[in-house]
Amino acid sequence: MNTLKFKRFILTILLICPLFWANAQTARLDNSMQFAAFDKALKKSGLAFTFPAGFKEIKAVNNREFSFNYAMELPEKDFEIWLRVNSIKENKALLKDNHQQINVDSAYAFIIKQQALAFSDDNDWLTRPIPSFILTRYNADVGKTYLVNLKDSPVTKHYKYALMIVLAKYNTGSVFGICLTNNKGPEFFKNMFEASNCLKFKSPEKADK
Repeated sequence: MNTLKFKRFILTILLICPLFWANAQTARLDNSMQFAAFDKALKKSGLAFTFPAGFKEIKAVNNREFSFNYAMELPEKDFEIWLRVNSIKENKALLKDNHQQINVDSAYAFIIKQQALAFSDDNDWLTRPIPSFILTRYNADVGKTYLVNLKDSPVTKHYKYALMIVLAKYNTGSVFGICLTNNKGPEFFKNMFEASNCLKFKSPEKADK
């Protein structure tokens, strides 16, 4: 990985994201126990979720090292998305448990860095803040992206690469997503953007609904 590649990658996001934001489709989702629990977590965190077309629900990894609420895959596409949502109360508890003396609205940065350390054997990460006009589409206040090389592990199903994305809304909560792939080519970004409209923070007038 290098800076030029990352700039091209960010440019691709900025150009394509609005297209999928306007044209993403919805899909029916079976009312699984996993989704029912995820839906409760979404409400506590002020988030709205639309299941993306073409995806299939899979069992989320939830252990001491990797804790996720929900997971999806694109069948036969070698691509998965794992999601973790935290309410502001959960972020406060997370910081306390890890002895972090930082403002709770900074928990998002701690979450993504800790996950990058857990997923990767090196610190050769490409990380950038998410631009404000992208944050606006998701009703978020802050966010970051990390592109990492994954360590070989059965937990991550031996995937090679991960794009990590975290978004946070002040006084509300955060959402952390990881896109897993074995190929960082154009197909990966196409698959990722198929789900780009699935999660966003509720607007103020809908936050209490």
